Amino acid sequence: MSSLLKVDNEIKTKVRFDFWGAQAEDLVANFFPKKLLELDHFLKDPIINITELKEIHSEINLTVPDPILLSNLHDGLEAQNAKKRKLEDGGGEDMVTGTKVYVMPGGMMKSNANLVDLIEKVKPEIRTLIEKCNTVKMWVQLLIPRIEDGNNFGVSIQEETVAELRTVEGEAASYLDQISRYYITRAKLVSKIAKYPHVEDYRRTVTEIDEKEYISLKIIVSELRNQYVTLHDMILKNIEKIKRPRSSNTDALY
Repeated sequence: MSSLLKVDNEIKTKVRFDFWGAQAEDLVANFFPKKLLELDHFLKDPIINITELKEIHSEINLTVPDPILLSNLHDGLEAQNAKKRKLEDGGGEDMVTGTKVYVMPGGMMKSNANLVDLIEKVKPEIRTLIEKCNTVKMWVQLLIPRIEDGNNFGVSIQEETVAELRTVEGEAASYLDQISRYYITRAKLVSKIAKYPHVEDYRRTVTEIDEKEYISLKIIVSELRNQYVTLHDMILKNIEKIKRPRSSNTDALY
């Protein structure tokens, strides 16, 4: 049975160092610095440095319908009949409901084109960070030796590095969730505008949501750059302990 658990040392070394090691070391030494410079340049792009946020607003082509005049039913027999009908229909709800929407007057309601263009540029950067962090994390995990008493300072550095990489992965994934929530929130607000076109607050809320998302996207790009800087610096400073956590780790690796 024990023979089934034995793996040829040459195969273990090839998988651990040749496959994962070559990729990961190249990422840390070359790709991370290159990427942080690209993102730093992106942060200076005029598309992400608009000072007048009115420039990113998107027109909502939903006209306000003509007001509906209702007869005054507060006096006499008509008021009693109206109250009776109101109770029969379900109680204390308002008699005036929102506008029924069967189709948008101008066809499909478009998203904010300025933000969509910016989001499509930011999303690939988020996915790239997640993928590269996963590769480096797998490499460090494979370098962790088997559990032994003592001489575990290097192992603790490896574990701290893996934890940092996992944290960066999670934060990057949350950026994608944030973008999805923006689209869902905006869609609900636009639906409200279509149903209640006479309520100005809904229209103002859409512009506020757009401005907030624009600012958030700039912060995301800045955070992506900072994460590349942090990972590059952390791993290079501790590269010897990460690759050789113990003085005699050659036989201890599993």
